[in-house]
Amino acid sequence: MKEAETIDDYILTHIDQENEYLQALYRDTHVKLLRPRMASGHLQGRMLKMFVEMIQPLQILEIGTYSGYSALCLAEGLPEGGMLHTFEINDEQEDFTRPWLEKSPYADKIKFYIGDALEKVPELGLTFDLAFIDGDKRKYIAYYEMVLNQLSDGGYIIADNTLWDGHVLETPHPNDHQTIGIKEFNDLVAADQRVEKVILPLRDGLTIIRKRK
Repeated sequence: MKEAETIDDYILTHIDQENEYLQALYRDTHVKLLRPRMASGHLQGRMLKMFVEMIQPLQILEIGTYSGYSALCLAEGLPEGGMLHTFEINDEQEDFTRPWLEKSPYADKIKFYIGDALEKVPELGLTFDLAFIDGDKRKYIAYYEMVLNQLSDGGYIIADNTLWDGHVLETPHPNDHQTIGIKEFNDLVAADQRVEKVILPLRDGLTIIRKRK
């Protein structure tokens, strides 16, 4: 392998490409937002779309919209009649994200909410077939328990950032509540007999969880 060619570069040239709209959103995210690494990006986005096409959910829940990149990828894979409900707690994010969602080819498949998913999701009275958790790492366990109560039997949860740049291997500082939250979440899921689970070492770690019937 040539020195300049990395595995990541190789992968990205051997999978489906992003559409132009996603490419433009990704560029705009890097230009205008403070933490652009939070956007899912090309590889994870194509994987999310494929997971949706494999699972064929009718109702998807996303916790943590950020710039809307992952929402668009999830919505892209939805079957006819499917709907994505995506929640962003940071109201300052709305001015950037809402136009990207509402002007997208998948606008009719997306409902965008500003507010705390822990409060608002139960109010919807919906049962979800797939949930993507990518919100506040300190609240992962609370998100997980809430989602399980709203998830169909055999439904799936995808939790992002569960390897947390390798910090899960370290003893966190007592004030590092995000690392503590991720580690406690991982330990809970690992021992939880209500679900099947596997961690994929993709980007920052994706945990795929299936609720047992």
